[in-house]
Amino acid sequence: MIAFNTIILKFDKKGEKTGWRYIDIPTDIAQQLKPGTKKSFTVKGFLDNYRIEQVSLLPMGEGNFILPLNADIRKAVQKNEGAMLHVQLEEDKSPFVYPEDIMACLEDDEQAFTFFNSLPESHRKYFIKWIDSAKTDTTRINRIAQMVNGCAKGMRFNEMIRSLKNEK
Repeated sequence: MIAFNTIILKFDKKGEKTGWRYIDIPTDIAQQLKPGTKKSFTVKGFLDNYRIEQVSLLPMGEGNFILPLNADIRKAVQKNEGAMLHVQLEEDKSPFVYPEDIMACLEDDEQAFTFFNSLPESHRKYFIKWIDSAKTDTTRINRIAQMVNGCAKGMRFNEMIRSLKNEK
């Protein structure tokens, strides 16, 4: 496990990443975690005393990665941009488990199921993590329906989210 201290950062204007809070994972640390990789991969460990699993490191070019800190993580560590964070990470090689309720709904729509399974695993995880972050059962059910409808139309996660925002 690799341990280091870092500061929580925030993107100002960075396309779809605008406003994201994240920590920078420099090239030398990324190479210790997963030598030779330039693609996204998952890690586990601790942010201060908060345990994380199956969290993706996203490549930013030239060997650097970022670890996005969603609202749930920021709330758990009780920190926001500018704060110091103690990080302990290692590659998470455990297989990703797809929730049964989501897969059952996808399997009911052959076109959605086929499209979903054609996506790279990292893209499938975007959908699953978005659904799993729902605070209520009603929101979770609505998100599952939105995902199935989006996949049936051949929409990737970012396309579906943009479509949903345009509907409002």
